[in-house]
Amino acid sequence: MAEKPKTVVIVGGVAGGASAAARLRRLDETANIIILERTGYVSYANCGLPYYIGGAIKDRDRLTLQTPQSFRERFNVDVRVNSEAASIDRAAKSVHVRDLKGGGEYDLSYDALILSPGARAVKPRIPGIDGERIFTLRNVENTFAIDDFIRDARPASAVVVGAGFIGMEMAENLVKRGLKVTVVDKLDHVMPTLDADMAALVQNQMYDEGVLFRKSAGVTGFAAREGGVEVDLDDGYAPLEADMAILAIGVEPESDLAAACGLELGVRGAIKVDDRMRTNDPAIYAVGDAVQVKNRITGEDVAIPLAGPANKQGRIAADNICGIESTYKGSIGSSVMKFFNLTIASCGLTTRAAEQAGIDFDFVITNPTQHATYYPGAQYFMLKVLYERGTKRIIGAQAVGPDGVDKRMDVLAVAIAQGMTADDLVDLELCYAPPYGAAKDPVNMIGYVIQNIMDGLVETAPWSVVENPPENSMLVDVRSKKEFSQDHLDGAVNIDVDGMREKLPDLDPSVTYHIYCQVGIRGYIATRILTQNGFKAKNLQGGYSFYNAVDYASWRKEATSACGMPV
Repeated sequence: MAEKPKTVVIVGGVAGGASAAARLRRLDETANIIILERTGYVSYANCGLPYYIGGAIKDRDRLTLQTPQSFRERFNVDVRVNSEAASIDRAAKSVHVRDLKGGGEYDLSYDALILSPGARAVKPRIPGIDGERIFTLRNVENTFAIDDFIRDARPASAVVVGAGFIGMEMAENLVKRGLKVTVVDKLDHVMPTLDADMAALVQNQMYDEGVLFRKSAGVTGFAAREGGVEVDLDDGYAPLEADMAILAIGVEPESDLAAACGLELGVRGAIKVDDRMRTNDPAIYAVGDAVQVKNRITGEDVAIPLAGPANKQGRIAADNICGIESTYKGSIGSSVMKFFNLTIASCGLTTRAAEQAGIDFDFVITNPTQHATYYPGAQYFMLKVLYERGTKRIIGAQAVGPDGVDKRMDVLAVAIAQGMTADDLVDLELCYAPPYGAAKDPVNMIGYVIQNIMDGLVETAPWSVVENPPENSMLVDVRSKKEFSQDHLDGAVNIDVDGMREKLPDLDPSVTYHIYCQVGIRGYIATRILTQNGFKAKNLQGGYSFYNAVDYASWRKEATSACGMPV
């Protein structure tokens, strides 16, 4: 083992820095460990900040995971809050520190240095960006400022700029505080971690909750108005007026300190590190939201600001400083978010990312329930999984629904990280009991569906054929007559799957039949009947409920069984 350093200085706390400090102490009781934290809080629940705004977390102290005193008592770590690392002298191995509260400055020597500066909220250089009614949410101080403003000024409305994690979580929690909320984003859909079709399910929920969404609209500036703020938009949108605004455009690595001392930067200005979290200076490590890592699927350099990877990286840096060989294998961007009654989760690549990576891929969409349909409370969720055509390797997954989402996404995250294929999904032996799942879990079913496609047992078609039907094709609704009479696609003919064989003599072998049912299962059965009898047939992905949700903004609120009957 390498000689252990005597003094380790950590710049920044929260996930990466705090986990590094705790791991260092567990490995070396004699090391002198010092954390420099610019804010007044060394370790706090960053991901819980929006929920304090909404009132789910009521006690301010609950946001603080560790204090300087608790860190000292348990880990014997010297935590210096309100202390900014102003510069680094790599030759002298020292950090110049500025005391933001006391006003003094001093130099602090190190044997090893860990940079965990995190990321800062993006603030574009547009007019009025620093207005007093415009807020960002990145740390505890930001949270308390927003909460104090809502309590004291009693705003009735807010504009949230940005429809990513923070923007959407803030939209929900502002609504829970009684505000009328409008979300604005330059993209044509919410949540960039989702494809547009899956994001439509989230937008339906926004509509149901009274949250307005202005898509494909960039903010060009802010202007103070009496008792409020005007938000100016491009692309012909009229200005929005509200009592306050939240900037949630995204984050960028805080790498200024690293750049100033000559450390190498990479994608989006993130700090370059190797798989041991070392920079180009062997005495300096970097972890968390400020670093560049590898995309585990494509091998490309990426910056993925997530708490889970930051914690792992802090531990890995500490291991290597103490002579334990430990490596970071990369990230797949696993994430989950609550939005009112929905859970939204994703991991791996979106279709856009897969296209940019040049991967020959396809995807499947299923509409399972979180547990057996005959057990009370069954609810559908949408599951979209991307796979590489040649290998059947799983490369991406997205899910949206009221229940059962996080469980399946965790399994698929493991599958993606380990390079598993559709065949592997079929072989997984997952826990089953009627209140928790199905004998064939939705993850198993994804494997079966991909196998069926790759083995040539079924062809699928996108829902674009509804808007632009190919020549000599026909839409066939294979649900019951009762379901068809309640609602169906224009131009569709109704042939109940249970009567399909009787109708075969009336069908034209030269026509391509585009089949749909409610969730896709009966459509698959009908497609198999037709193709085995010499007809051309394709099953429409996800069933009518998916098409209805995406194109007609109506999330299906009552679960039905695979047979289309109410649960």
